[in-house]
Amino acid sequence: MATIGFIGTGTIGGPMAAQLLEHGHNMLVCDRNPEALKQLVDNGALAATGIRDVAEKCKSVFLSLPGPPEIESVVLADDGLLAHLGPRSTIIDLSTNSVSLNRRIAEAAAKKSIAYLDAPVSGGKHGALKGALAIMIGGDEAAFNAARPLLDCIGENLFYMGPAGSGTLTKLVNNQIFLCSSVLIQEGFVMGTKAGMDPSALLEVLTASSAGPLMSRAPLFLSRKFDLDIFSLSIAAKDVAVALESGEDLQSPMPMTKAALGVYREAVEAGLSDEDFFATVKILEKSAGVEVPPLRKSKT
Repeated sequence: MATIGFIGTGTIGGPMAAQLLEHGHNMLVCDRNPEALKQLVDNGALAATGIRDVAEKCKSVFLSLPGPPEIESVVLADDGLLAHLGPRSTIIDLSTNSVSLNRRIAEAAAKKSIAYLDAPVSGGKHGALKGALAIMIGGDEAAFNAARPLLDCIGENLFYMGPAGSGTLTKLVNNQIFLCSSVLIQEGFVMGTKAGMDPSALLEVLTASSAGPLMSRAPLFLSRKFDLDIFSLSIAAKDVAVALESGEDLQSPMPMTKAALGVYREAVEAGLSDEDFFATVKILEKSAGVEVPPLRKSKT
């Protein structure tokens, strides 16, 4: 069985690589933090000496990296993947990237007869641990079909969305909607608390009203549990920024996204990066001079 390369084995990358291992694939793993490789190596993966080592030994290479700067460096740098991968290889980028960089990489890869699939994932760490992620794929459809058996190891729902950049744009729209609407919902509850309303009672009314479909996220920040390790605020801020950047590249106005990004960036500057994304409520509370109390337990 051919050896699969996996670059970036952190919070989500590690569990995804572990799923491929569990399905019996040979793995060559690479991460700038050696500690991130330990469990995978203990379970049978081999540790790469660097990007070139992965490129020279693997025909299929997965990426799970923090964002566009890291992706550009790993793929396009003078000593990156495209400099050393052989023809008919495939790069499967599971990261959240920008649309413009996706397309630039796809063009550069095609010139070397290398397939590049942008395949960002949704479902967070918990979905990755279960191999139950949603994966949105852009790029050559034939390359997607060839890579599908590998993607099936880590994803429960696979969606082929079209040419290069389509998978990434789908993920950015998804994250932009749920992350920015989270701030909007928090604004309403902070205002209600400032006015002396009981947020638990407010949630009950809103859930039964026209705002009901949006209320599924409200119990998260009303729990006041900001260390659930669902989706870090720092990554959320990065994703909203990349969504806004892509909107600007496409000349598509995103005023609400821009406003929400301001709240996320303020939260990062306040030292909340390692807390869950909904810790943005603390910034709104500080400005309003009030704290939203935790959700009351139901009497039923």
